[in-house]
Parts: sequence; C-alpha cells; structure tokens
Amino acid sequence: MKENTTDVVIIEDKLELTLYISGMSQKSMEAIRNIKWLCDKHLKDAFELEIIDIYKNPKLALEQHIVFSPSLLKKLPLPKRTLVGTLSDTEKVLKSLGITTEK
Repeated sequence: MKENTTDVVIIEDKLELTLYISGMSQKSMEAIRNIKWLCDKHLKDAFELEIIDIYKNPKLALEQHIVFSPSLLKKLPLPKRTLVGTLSDTEKVLKSLGITTEK
C-alpha cells in the first residue's frame, strides 16, 4: 500500500463500507489488509466496515450485484460506489470513495 504521510484527509460524513471477499484467497486477504490499514490510518472513527465472504453469503452479493471479488461497496454517503481489486493504491481508493486530501 502506498503511503503519503503529508496529506490531511477531509471527511464530511461517516463512510459505510462493505468488502466482499472470496474465502481466504490471497487477493481477498490482501484487500482486507489494505482496507483495514487505510481506514485505521486515514479515516479513524469515521467509518463502518463490514466484511462478507461471498462463498458463505452468496445471496448478499447477489442482492448488491457483486460480480467480482474482492469488491468494496461504499453505501453511504451517496453516491454508491464499487471498487474492485486489492485496494492497494491508497490515493486512488481515497479519491474513489470521495475523500479529499490537502497537502
């Protein structure tokens, strides 16, 4: 995960995130590590994160139209967004989640 230590993160609303994974695959585990690191480092207490294994709960993935794994779904604040992959590019993930940074 890329780290940028000089940025100040600006969060207007609490994020509601759901990470859909496929069992304990390498990419799923990497996505879990990356999103937990990103949330702990940049979002502090401004997030809720739920992790759902689509092998154990396929109905939940189907209801949200999740096709690829790992996938991160930002439910709130609107608009909803879905990110696919291991979430290793911190800057790209923050931008996609609608989180702005200042130098």
